[in-house]
Amino acid sequence: MGRIATVPHPNLRLSGPIVDNTVALIVAAGRGRRLPGDRPKQYRHLAGRPVLRWGAEAFLAHPAVDRVQIVYSGEDEAFYWDAVEGLGLPPPIEGGATRQDSARLGLAAIADSAPAKVLIHDGARPIVPSTMIDRVIAALDDGPAAIPALPVSDTLKRGADGVVTTTVDRADLWRAQTPQGFRYAAIHEAHNAVQNSEHTDDAAIAETVGLPVALVAGAAENIKITTENDLFRAQRWLVAAHETRVGSGFDVHRFGPGDGVRLAGVSIAHDQALIGHSDADVVLHAVTDALLGALGAGDIGEHFPPSDPTWRDADSRQFLLHAVELMAARGGRIAHIDVTIICERPKISPHRAAMAAHLAGILGLEADRVSIKATTTEGLGFTGRGEGIAAQATATLAMPNESGF
Repeated sequence: MGRIATVPHPNLRLSGPIVDNTVALIVAAGRGRRLPGDRPKQYRHLAGRPVLRWGAEAFLAHPAVDRVQIVYSGEDEAFYWDAVEGLGLPPPIEGGATRQDSARLGLAAIADSAPAKVLIHDGARPIVPSTMIDRVIAALDDGPAAIPALPVSDTLKRGADGVVTTTVDRADLWRAQTPQGFRYAAIHEAHNAVQNSEHTDDAAIAETVGLPVALVAGAAENIKITTENDLFRAQRWLVAAHETRVGSGFDVHRFGPGDGVRLAGVSIAHDQALIGHSDADVVLHAVTDALLGALGAGDIGEHFPPSDPTWRDADSRQFLLHAVELMAARGGRIAHIDVTIICERPKISPHRAAMAAHLAGILGLEADRVSIKATTTEGLGFTGRGEGIAAQATATLAMPNESGF
């Protein structure tokens, strides 16, 4: 879904009592280093975004999930905040020495929201189909626990010293996945009851205390990232599930009295100002129209009519965030933004880096996914005569196709 803009998630309560029906608890405190690199696997980049962010956004976008809570390791502070920038998540929960400890600590920390159901998910599983989340949640209406799983289809062998010792009967064997769903009170109590024994997943804990665990259909694309090959496989799934959309936008505003202009949200001193119904930020207007164009969602004037006094002197950032929210609601993400500013003055080059960084921050993108260029018209036309500034933008989006998740 593209890195979502810096707006609070609608289900994040900033004050007052918190009551959540379903909480997604993402366990991402692992320190495993089997995957090479300078960071744990949940923070490795996949198709331009950290692995952890993919899963978090899947739960944030699901209408039945009321709160997304992440359990992390404070040793990964910088990686964590980079991964979740702009998602509006509650503060993370410090994990424990093992995954089981981390899940237990996470369950204890969300007791304030009194959830009816909890979905416990591995932070290293980036692809979480919404239909699979649906199945897990629905199964909890009929029982205390449910997990997504795939039947084992390969012949299984047991071996020792490089030699097969026996063939294992694969009948009734399943590959467990996450998110694993539970009625909150039941799994919270179960975790507290088995602290002195080790278990490989939360379903095993439920089984140990006698909770029946239902099986629902898993998803082949719900890959757990452990090796470089897993990253490659996940990348292929993501590419196959999305189509590329390209939109263009153009905006122009004339000069009038004032002492500065605002471009891409950055204030630049000048002997004139740009005149418009809102703040006349031609860059943000052009990028907004480019996003709306790629979505086939009209133009900025349709969403924010200049005749409406509500938008007089409005910060154009909110127009852009609106377009981003429309995109995110459809499961899209921004791959790249390219902007060209057309003017004789003020000189743009000293401010390009600041504008690109600010625009990337609004969109929640890495810096190399935003390009800002500038050109003149060599004295020709209204920009050449110094009568105003124009901007054109191109937005490249990845949107779920009909076979996507």
